[in-house]
Amino acid sequence: MFDTAFTIRRRTLVGGLVAAAALTRAGTAGAAVAPAAPEGTAAELARNTAYWDEVRQLYAVTGEITNLENGYWGIMAEPVRRKYLRLTDMVNRDNSFYARAKSGADLEAVRQAVAAAVGAAPEEIALTRGATEALQLLIGNYNRLQPGDTVIYSDLDYDSMQYAMNALKARRGVEVVKFALPEPATRQAVLDSYAQVLAANPKARLLLLTHISHRTGLVIPVAEVAAMARARGVDVIVDAAHSWGQMDFRVTDLGADFVGFNLHKWIGAPLGVGFLYIRKDRIADIDRDMGDEDWPEADIRSRVHTGTVNFAAVLAVPQAIALHQEIGAARKQARLRYLRDTWVSRVKGFKDLQILTPDEPGLYGAITSFRLAGRTDKAANDAIVATLRDTHGVLTVRRAGVAAGQCIRVTPALYTQEADLDKLVRALATVTGSTAG
Repeated sequence: MFDTAFTIRRRTLVGGLVAAAALTRAGTAGAAVAPAAPEGTAAELARNTAYWDEVRQLYAVTGEITNLENGYWGIMAEPVRRKYLRLTDMVNRDNSFYARAKSGADLEAVRQAVAAAVGAAPEEIALTRGATEALQLLIGNYNRLQPGDTVIYSDLDYDSMQYAMNALKARRGVEVVKFALPEPATRQAVLDSYAQVLAANPKARLLLLTHISHRTGLVIPVAEVAAMARARGVDVIVDAAHSWGQMDFRVTDLGADFVGFNLHKWIGAPLGVGFLYIRKDRIADIDRDMGDEDWPEADIRSRVHTGTVNFAAVLAVPQAIALHQEIGAARKQARLRYLRDTWVSRVKGFKDLQILTPDEPGLYGAITSFRLAGRTDKAANDAIVATLRDTHGVLTVRRAGVAAGQCIRVTPALYTQEADLDKLVRALATVTGSTAG
């Protein structure tokens, strides 16, 4: 990532974060920016409109559309955006002098901040340009496969990760098995599906799990599935692109040795930042990226080689983590689930409208998808998305790849207000010919 021929001076890390990492040159990330939360549980605070209206003031949001398509990436809060712009100016001004002589310690401070926040050791974390890159590296460089082995993934896994798993057939000589998760889903049905596919494939050695599906918002009980896979000698790679920041957990809660994360979705860092996690005693099971020699073979950073990074985007990560921690992971999770419940509970009786994401506790977060009965193809769902956007001013997105048919994803964010969801409910009532409650 940077030229280590120069002597890198140590930096002072500023306290005030659980992550304990702020950069002296890039500026501190420890100043409080979130509004003070009133007393009460996370569930009680989730309904406190006054508090979340204050949180909304941290975001500059377009008035051109009601954006309920926040799954693409997370809008930066204003403190993060301003930090990113200042850092961009600094990097542009100092140029290669900064990159070659001074960036090393700053990047390491960011890595330590991420590790502390997610509950990992720094030597288990390597920064990437996003979860896609992280997971492609984990899947493509997993070196324990032998010809004749089997790898498994589901219909709800992300497209790029499916491609990477499919590519293992030519690269490693393995068999690739894809299966469909149940719809409608329940916790037990999901667990049974994974148990069945593992039992049916005794040569399985690698399983891809998506913590929160980008297609439907279904939350997979990863720890339980990982445990049953481990009992059969199957390793698990977890796609946590959508989960950290949307849900309250630490990486060790997943019970998996290999995980890919985004920082520009639910943590709210600038675009183009993510990281991979490899449990320290499993690093040898992932090959170095293209034979990287910049780092020692046992160093996790040799598993990533992306060339010149967007320094400013990476250096702004501690500011995003600071805001995430000030608001609180449990509070964010409770608020996002409350927003989801606010609209879902009101449209369930609408004519022909099917909610694909279950209400069962622990199986959903912010993201929920719906389908109109019989309208499962691309054209039909594109037409609904266009009507919601162009006629009703509500942005959603079509999602393909679900075995039972295409659907439409709705994703609120922390800045979403109840009035935005009222607008969605009215629009869906019109589209379905129903009466909004």
